[in-house]
Amino acid sequence: MKADPAEIIRLLSKFTGPDLTHTLGQIEGAVRGVSADDCDAFLEGAGAGREVLAAAGEMKRLAGQINVTIHALGILLCLPHILDPGEKVEYVSLGAGNTGREFDLETNLRVAEFKFIRWRGGAETIRQNSIFKDYVLLAESPTPKRKYLYVLGTHHALKFLHGGRALSSVLSRNDKLQKMFFDRFGDRFRTVREYYAAHAGVVRIEDVSPWLSELAEDLLDETLLEEATG
Repeated sequence: MKADPAEIIRLLSKFTGPDLTHTLGQIEGAVRGVSADDCDAFLEGAGAGREVLAAAGEMKRLAGQINVTIHALGILLCLPHILDPGEKVEYVSLGAGNTGREFDLETNLRVAEFKFIRWRGGAETIRQNSIFKDYVLLAESPTPKRKYLYVLGTHHALKFLHGGRALSSVLSRNDKLQKMFFDRFGDRFRTVREYYAAHAGVVRIEDVSPWLSELAEDLLDETLLEEATG
């Protein structure tokens, strides 16, 4: 199914209602006692048609494209704010991953990675792993150019980098990075905090939320709430 996005939303909304959890709870209660003879009528009444499943599948496909689109637009819209006079772009990597290029952005003066993720507090394991990977690859690059990690709000990223999470955990799902790290450092660093303390001046971590307010609409409120609640 490759329907109009408006039609996809209409079909999904018809099934989910205003509150999906409530809707599923109602269906779970209503399905008790349904037999094979009753199934077709029950599914029709619940709005659980194959066209809705197709719409959900198409929405999932579109969601993957949305993430890549946000990454690409975010980088492009940051350029007017970060480029210095006389600085020129050598390449940008706008797709998923760096597509054979070392970083998201390289100019004649800097290299940079961008992370437009919305931190929610809590464990955030996958986001932390991703931030650490980018930080390490920037920090360990032999380039003499300035190194930047651009993030959507620095609070959670810095809290993680100053934290005591074990490097064995952070690196456990990236065999290539883990090998590079331990080949280079052995057991010199045991926690994220230890590595960051030794490399804190190497990579500049900068907040892009003032330039991308559309992505950071509630970021300040969330950060203040977390700080207020400890």
